[in-house]
This record gives sequence, C-alpha cells and structure tokens, in this order.
Amino acid sequence: MTALDPREELAQRLGLASVPPVRFESPAEVLQLLAAHDYLADDAIASVVYLADRLAKPVLVEGPAGTGKTALAKAVADSIGARLIRLQCYEGLDESKALYEWNYRKQLLRIQAGRPEGASGEEWHDLEEDIFAEEFMLTRPLLEAISAKDPVVLLIDEVDRVELETEALMLEILSEYQVSIPELGTIRAQQIPMVFLTSNNTRELSEALKRRCLYLYVGYPTVERERDIILSRVPGITKTLAEQIAQVVRSLRSLDLKKAPSVSETLDWARTLVVLGRDEIGDEDAAATLHILLKYQSDIERAAKELLGRSRPVA
Repeated sequence: MTALDPREELAQRLGLASVPPVRFESPAEVLQLLAAHDYLADDAIASVVYLADRLAKPVLVEGPAGTGKTALAKAVADSIGARLIRLQCYEGLDESKALYEWNYRKQLLRIQAGRPEGASGEEWHDLEEDIFAEEFMLTRPLLEAISAKDPVVLLIDEVDRVELETEALMLEILSEYQVSIPELGTIRAQQIPMVFLTSNNTRELSEALKRRCLYLYVGYPTVERERDIILSRVPGITKTLAEQIAQVVRSLRSLDLKKAPSVSETLDWARTLVVLGRDEIGDEDAAATLHILLKYQSDIERAAKELLGRSRPVA
C-alpha cells in the first residue's frame, strides 16, 4: 500500500472535498516570494517554511526578540495571499480570549424574547439548547483560524508567555486542526492553515507542543544578510552606510550587554542616520546615536567605550 501524502491524509481526516494545492513549489520559491515582500530569508528559513507547507505541520520559531520571527509569519501570509490571524499571548490568557466565549448579552435577550410566561420545563430545555448555537458565539483567534473558509496563516505570537494550561488548549489545533466545544461538538478546519508559533525562549515549552511542530531557530543575521535587510527596508540609505551599520552592530553584539541590539533596532538606527543626512558613519557619530540602538545606559556606556577607545558616558 502506498503511503498517503501528509496533506492528503489530513484532508481525508478533516473531510475536505479536495486536497488543498501546495503553496510553495520549492525552498528557492520561498526565498523569492518572501524577498518580494521585503523579508530576506536564509536557506534554513526557506526549507522549514517549504516543509511546513508540504507536511501540513505548524512551525515553532524560536530566537532572540526582534530577529524577524513575527515578520516571517506576516511575510508568508502576504506571499500566498492569505489572511493573517494573530493571537498575541500573555500571562493570564485563557480559553475565552484564545478560543471562544458565549455572547451572554445576546443569549439573555434571546431568552427574554423566546420564553413565554408559564413555560413548561420541556419548552425551557428547547430554549436552552437554542441559545448555545454558533450565532451566540464570539470567536477568538484560534477558532477563527479553524472555522475560516478563506486561506489563513495563524500566528501564535510569544507562546512562551502563557501558562502550561493554556498551552495545552492549543494541542488539539496543532495536531488535528480542530476544536472541541462541549455545547457544539467538534469543529474541524475548512482548509489547512499555515501555523507559526513564536517564542523568545523565556520558559521551556512542553514536549507535547514541540512534537507537533517543525522547529526553526532565527538568530541574528550575518553581516552580509543584515546589510541586505537594511538596504531593502531603509529607503535612501547608501550601501556604504548599510555595510558600516551592519559591521558596528555585529561588533556590539559580541559585547557583554544587558540587551543586544535586535534587527528591528538596527533598522531604527539606520533610519535615524539617514534622517541626519549621513552617507557614512564614524565612531563619533555612532557613539552619539547609540541611544537609538541600545536601551540601557550601562550598555550605551560600554558600547561607547568600545567605539571610542576610551571610557566616557554618552549623553
């Protein structure tokens, strides 16, 4: 017996009328399409995105803050013409904010309108069943992604911020693309969404969650890739300045800082230097604008000492 393609197997399990077409023909096409939407990926990123599509599996993206994890999901959504549905995770996130909750006000109005005076117990039972229908449900991001009929990319952002109990709610979606609701039964996906989970690795995620995902680590880019990112995202910048910025940032990341500069902060710094009219940057200019790149005074002082070769705080 020939084994089914993972997409075919999942389509059969979900009862889809047909197997959804593949979104990417090759990792090279992933690189090309993401670049067309201003996301310069490397070969590892392109390979994992391609495999996630072909295997119909979620992607767990870990790495330092500000390295483009969230931007990857957005770029994938743009490149395949899909709607991005984002669940921003935080401590205390529960089922009512992640999956669904009942519209109690609408249910109350339905009860008041539909229950006549002196109604029997049987009539009340029918009315009670009526108010637990989909029209009385408020869908949240996870259920919205599952029930959507149009192409969707689901982004579960900073999943490491939620408690283990909330993380457990996601397991059914990540493995079966379905949600079980006690009052309604099981709601299965109408299409196979691409799912990205991001983590800054502030806590260890469960083995159960990791098993359901392909793993991708997005670290700081090489000097050459960061230079290209700067050139693609900062209008009006010269190649020389972009190269110098990338070199300085790489040297600063090698220092013992409280918080190393992220790619997003590198871009802010590059835009600042363009606004200031710089075509090149010397150590004095770099030291004078470090507050754009670094967020702790101790880091600014340490970086200025490295750049200027002498110890003095930067105002």
